[in-house]
Formats: sequence, C-alpha cells, structure tokens
Amino acid sequence: MTSRLWTQEAVGLSVESLAVSAFTVPTDAPESDGTAEWDSTTVVVVEASGGGETGLGYTYAPAAAGSVVAELLEEVVRGRDALAVAETWEAMARALRNAGRPGIGFCALSAVDLALWDLKARLLALPLVDLLGRARDEAPVYGSGGFTSYPLGRIREQLGAWVEQGIPRVKMKVSREPERDPQRLDAARQAIGDETELYVDSNGALSRKQALAWAERFAREWGVTWYEEPVSSADFEGLRLLRDRAPAGLDVAAGEYAYVPADFRNLLGCVDCLQADVTRCGGITGFLRAGALAAAFDLDLSAHCAPSASVAACCAVPRFRHLEWFHDHVRLEPLLFDGVLEPENGSLRPDRSRPGNGLELKRADAAGYAA
Repeated sequence: MTSRLWTQEAVGLSVESLAVSAFTVPTDAPESDGTAEWDSTTVVVVEASGGGETGLGYTYAPAAAGSVVAELLEEVVRGRDALAVAETWEAMARALRNAGRPGIGFCALSAVDLALWDLKARLLALPLVDLLGRARDEAPVYGSGGFTSYPLGRIREQLGAWVEQGIPRVKMKVSREPERDPQRLDAARQAIGDETELYVDSNGALSRKQALAWAERFAREWGVTWYEEPVSSADFEGLRLLRDRAPAGLDVAAGEYAYVPADFRNLLGCVDCLQADVTRCGGITGFLRAGALAAAFDLDLSAHCAPSASVAACCAVPRFRHLEWFHDHVRLEPLLFDGVLEPENGSLRPDRSRPGNGLELKRADAAGYAA
C-alpha cells in the first residue's frame, strides 16, 4: 500500500462534512434474552469527509442517535483539524452536556469518533490498526447467540457451527425462564463438546441470591467459565458479591452498558473482566481509555459486539481478552459494508492492505434497509 499523503501534507486538513444515515435490518428469527425481545437491529452510520477522503463509523442504536449527530455534533465537528481526534472528542462531549452524555448521546458521539479515526487513517494512508499502535496482530473471538427464543435444535446448530469454524468459545442467553435453562444448557454442551468454553449471559435478569445460586450450578453442571451481567450492571454491590463468591474458574463480566469514563471506573473491583462496546463507550477514543484503565487495575478488556468496528481497537489495548462475534451484527455488517472480516482459527485479523478500517458502505444494498 502506497502513501497518498505524507504526514506533513495532512497537517491543516479539516473535517468538511458529516453525513448521517440509519438502516434497520430484520432478524432472521424472533430473538430474546433475559430482559428484552426484538425482531430487528438498527445501525446509525456516520461518514466524515475531508481532504478528499471519507471515514466511516457507526453505532447500534435507535435512528434518533442520527438526529443527535445532526443537531448537536455536526456543527462542533465541521472545520476541526482532521488529525486532532481527541480534541474533537472532548468538544463533542461538552456539546452533549445538557442533552445527556450516557446513553444515546454517547452512541452518537461513538459513531462520529469511529468515522474520524477512519478518516485520519485514510488521510495518512495507514491501516487503522497501525495508526492506533498495534499491540497484537489478531483479536480472538467468541461466538455469541443462543437466544432464549431459540428452540433446542437451533441452539445446537448455531453454537455447534461456531465450533466447527474453529471458534473455541461460545455464549448463550439465559435467565428469561430459568426453569428451561438446564435443558438448554444440556443441548449447548452436547453440541459443542467438552473442550469448548461455554459462556452465559443473564442480561441483568436475576437478583443477587438467584444469580449466586445459578453461578454455582453453571460451573458445576455445565463447566461454564464466563458469567455476564448476572445482575444489573448498575448493581455494583451485586456484581462484587458475584465476583467474590462465584466458583473459581467462573469469571464475572460487565461493561457493555458503560458509556462515559466514570461508568468504567465504577465497575473496577466488581468484575473479573471489564467489557466495552466501541459503539457506545465513546468510539475508539473511549475504548482505548477503557483499555488503559483496565490494564492499570490488572484487568483484561473484552469487546462487546460490533466486530467490524471493534477489531482495530482490540488489537491496540494493553490487556485484551476477546471480541464478541454476535450473531445479529455478524449478519448485518456484510449486508451493509464491504470489507467485513471473517474469523480464521478463532480470531479476526485486521486487513492491513487497506487504509483505515477497510470498510465501505454498500450504498445500493443499504438503501433497501433505510430507516
């Protein structure tokens, strides 16, 4: 790959415009977890242009996140130095003060930040993973699905297929109807064999004592090694109780709903592994900060969902565990974007032959899903 611009030539280039679009893709079947049900997934795409290049970012959020970009962030970003992404991040965070940063505000900011990092990498004709400071060449993944709405056959088929693809760890949803979970877990373990790691996710559906009782059963009866959101991620004392009293070998994880930096700070001491979602936590800038915080407290960071948006940042943080290969996003991203990666031997490797994140919006295909 040859460089189109030397760094000196890129200095002074500004962000000229932001374009926002939203797309809704139906699921291939009704889906549910411990606390929610859904039949479609919406992605808000932001394209940041400047210097003859366009960077692409996105967030999994309601289409209203696009309105936040258009109404509150576009004016802040336009005209700013295209290389000064952190400076722009701070300005966007200030602009969201009265609207509210956690939640949809930071989903909007995350999409813009991802687009700005991609734009910067393209202006410098660098793969994004190299621009971020590559600490590793690949990001291990775990297959994620096993929705509570699935019949047993579908659980076996989905989780077993990931194992056949060489993914050595898989996750399923639990706790919507706890009385059904033993049969569902039996089906999962039979499908994946004894060597594959089995993860579970309650999505905050249980009380502290319920979750503790299930943690002991998960570990003893099915060899579960990862228990995600056993209680609400806002219940810090409950998470700490689970972390301290869960069986050895069963890691308690949370963080997918951490938005602002304080959310991650509040989880320190409450989990065995910290999670971060690059489309919620402030984009790549926020993800790198979460990764630094985790490393400072001897914790691994695990990336929540959005594999194509996450992989470069996953390869840059100091202590990294794995990236969630989430069924909905794995279906959606190839429908909307060119350049989507596939796991090899259980890991994603960034495409270093292409500048930026390597993604391009398939405009004609995406038009059919316009929200």
